[in-house]
Amino acid sequence: MNEPKKSTKKRGRLNKFLLLILTVAVIFIGLNWPTNYYIEMPGSAVSTGQFMRSNSKAPNNFYLVTVSETSQPASVWQYLFSFTQKHVSRVPKEELLGSATNSQYQELQNWYMETSQQNAIYCAAKKAGLKPKLHYQGVYVMQVQKGSSFRKKLQIGDTVLGANGHRFRSTAEMINYLQKRKIGSKVQITVLREQKKIAFTGKIVKVKGTGKPGIGIQLVEHTKVETKPKLTINAGDIGGPSAGLMFTLTSYEIFSGEHLAKGHKIAGTGTITPSGKVGIIGGVDKKVVAADKAGAEVFFAPTDTGGLKKSANNYVVAKKTAKQIGTKMKIVPVRTFDDALNYLRKNFK
Repeated sequence: MNEPKKSTKKRGRLNKFLLLILTVAVIFIGLNWPTNYYIEMPGSAVSTGQFMRSNSKAPNNFYLVTVSETSQPASVWQYLFSFTQKHVSRVPKEELLGSATNSQYQELQNWYMETSQQNAIYCAAKKAGLKPKLHYQGVYVMQVQKGSSFRKKLQIGDTVLGANGHRFRSTAEMINYLQKRKIGSKVQITVLREQKKIAFTGKIVKVKGTGKPGIGIQLVEHTKVETKPKLTINAGDIGGPSAGLMFTLTSYEIFSGEHLAKGHKIAGTGTITPSGKVGIIGGVDKKVVAADKAGAEVFFAPTDTGGLKKSANNYVVAKKTAKQIGTKMKIVPVRTFDDALNYLRKNFK
């Protein structure tokens, strides 16, 4: 008579054990389930001199600063844990990648970096009194907008060479030419893909964001700079355009022989144009944290707003972050390369 009761108890314990295992498994799977967010956090400060290739010795006290980013969308656990950490952001996948895949996004960052390096060398050489030559190659296709008639024709990484038989000498010239076309009119563009020229025909559309005529692509200028003496930059796996200013300072020392920082550790961020304008970047708060951890004495931050409110520009955010972490590092506003150059000359004689 007792045997059935024992059997029932055993089955009950077994069911509870199985339920516990199932609950643990569900929780484990749930916490490791991917979200639609990437996590960004402070990266590291890296000496730009190590990336320079020249007959002259490169200075080792200028530092670019990186933002660390998860290579894949964060898990639920990573997402929740990120709220316990300071200066960590959660970026929606569509905001970070747009319509690109992970691999395409990395390629985009590499192309941005290449353009940044070319601009830096040209700007520095010109400032040093040399006569650099900037060879315009075309524009890299970074993204094709949804309303573009070239959406299923162009690929990320294609270089647009010209339109309707016209070969352009600058991005501004190409944009100006396309904006003079009527919306809906036919246009034939020539692109370079894997060293082969290909022609595509489409229509002029109203470009998203500007409302002006164009072919509906996001682009970055593809240029090659030639200098005497020769200087090249290879930053390896580091991508993006934000090291432009620091590459320019390093290149200028190489070309001019002028010792700007006198052994002091200088960090900073900002894109650079061939004319020396310093542009806004993302993640400046994280870069301030990384530069401070590396022991930087100065951090250059762009004052360019890039269409944002003045209170959101890099310099304002950098100053706020510096105050939050209690650093002694000096946050210096820069609008142009000359601003950074003049600051160093004045403060490190």
